[in-house]
Amino acid sequence: MTSQQLLSVIEPDGSTNGHESGLSKDELLHCYRTMLMVRAFDDTCMKLQRSGRIGFSIPNKGVEACQVGAASALRKTDWIFPSYRDFGMALYHGITPLEMMHNMFGNAKDGARGRQMPVHFSFVKPIHFVSISSPIGTHIPQAVGTAYAMKLRNEDNAVLTSFGDGGTSSLGFHSGMNFAAVWKAPCVFLCQNNGWAISCPSSEQTASESYAIKAKAYGMPGVLVDGNDLLAMRKAMLDALERARRGDGPTLIEAVTYRMGGHSTSDDPTRYVPKHEVEEWAKRDPVARFERHLASKKLWTKELGEKWYGEAMDLIAAAAREAEATPPPPLESIFSDVYATVPQHIRRQGEAVFELARRKGDASAGDGKFPL
Repeated sequence: MTSQQLLSVIEPDGSTNGHESGLSKDELLHCYRTMLMVRAFDDTCMKLQRSGRIGFSIPNKGVEACQVGAASALRKTDWIFPSYRDFGMALYHGITPLEMMHNMFGNAKDGARGRQMPVHFSFVKPIHFVSISSPIGTHIPQAVGTAYAMKLRNEDNAVLTSFGDGGTSSLGFHSGMNFAAVWKAPCVFLCQNNGWAISCPSSEQTASESYAIKAKAYGMPGVLVDGNDLLAMRKAMLDALERARRGDGPTLIEAVTYRMGGHSTSDDPTRYVPKHEVEEWAKRDPVARFERHLASKKLWTKELGEKWYGEAMDLIAAAAREAEATPPPPLESIFSDVYATVPQHIRRQGEAVFELARRKGDASAGDGKFPL
């Protein structure tokens, strides 16, 4: 047990403990529909991967409130350096399922032109969503550097960097936290403690009583939040962002939540996660919890929830069909995406590649298989 108090807003019956979120009816429903969209995207991508149509995906079931609650506190001018389990942050701020699905298929309309793994989204508008990185913790110092640049430019913006509990064991976490505190960079660190770093439980990840308490050693506040409570996540983020914007420096937020699926589609969680643990956390489902809150405000019914989830599934399915039908990146993009004017020695190599493709058949984007 930790001596820190867990920040919570939504009670089990859906009422709140006196805190007002400041969200309008439409904003509350946007949060809810975004969580449904995350679930639908997850479900569809799992089926696409299992049927060999895409190579990889990352389950988000159980952590939707962390993502959407945090995203709801950000301005469009802020920057996000996400973990690979942050679909909801992009969707909340207006990234379309089709844009995300282009990345899942690695086609010609993918922002990375098929040169990233699936799930490694990167968007410039409508919010700055920096490319997801597979190497654990490497994006944390990058987020701090961006935040420091904002400070030097006297910009009224902030940076959110998100990572899992396993990310706290990385060198990037240490160096990022240290420099952010020293520089008083306008950065918020969000540790989504979902119980497992692939197959390593939190009990084997750290000897600290919490991840939030690690903030003390770096000279910044550490906040422990109920990560399955969307409104608590929003409150913690708003407070941290306000502190960052007024020049008081960074905050570490630990969101206590649970990953109700595997680490990725390459993972079999039944090999290491106790069944009773999953069943216990399923009772704390963040989507169901927010539904009870909306119902307490007479904004939700079971029929409405089912209707909206069905619409989300239809939208994602249509996006998948369009992305799958989109051609792969053209072979010439290997050169034209790098050089404005292709050097002669590279041009000769390119011509040899094109000739080989003509003789052997046009190069394709792959057959859906993936080595991970």
